Amino acid sequence: MIEIVETDAGTARITWHRAKNARLVLALSHGAGGGIEARDLQALARVLPGHGVTVALVEQPWRVAGRKVAPAPKTLDAGWRGVRPALSGMALPVISGGRSAGARVACRTAAELGAHAVLALSFPLHPPGRPEKSRAEELLGAGVPTLVVQGGNDPFGKPEEFPEGDYELIEVPYGDHGFAVPKRAETTQERALEIITEGVVQWVASLG
Repeated sequence: MIEIVETDAGTARITWHRAKNARLVLALSHGAGGGIEARDLQALARVLPGHGVTVALVEQPWRVAGRKVAPAPKTLDAGWRGVRPALSGMALPVISGGRSAGARVACRTAAELGAHAVLALSFPLHPPGRPEKSRAEELLGAGVPTLVVQGGNDPFGKPEEFPEGDYELIEVPYGDHGFAVPKRAETTQERALEIITEGVVQWVASLG
């Protein structure tokens, strides 16, 4: 089911993957360079409804409008705030999440929007090759239970680069920023996606 939502940043779009007896809603947005077709978002949308979690894949207004470049963070945050009423309409706790830029938005707005938890996929800890430009304060400031799922070879921040903090982290071995793994890797692409979905299922169960 697709739902159109008007926000202060323009028209957003939600693709719902509903669980039969949902106890949580997991809202996931895309990054600055892609859409909801990302392999990790699609894998979670396939698997999580079978575990009592309705998944809402959110397309930011800039993406719906067909633009290729994401706007400033404050505009992304405005778009995310605008879809919150639709996400809350099921009267269930909402886990706020996304990949890359979408993960940053989820972290920045979690406390303000009353998120139950945050799922940060491929959190861009820093621009590639610029570790001094850390965005750790966004992650550490989420203020709610947070899970980071990070590729072992992510140029935006490898797992060992992340600071200590009040969050959990799952590493996807050999994965890049899009969780793609080389054909020569010991881990297959299928297994990489299983690591993501299995880890998120276990984490969601622990939230209560």
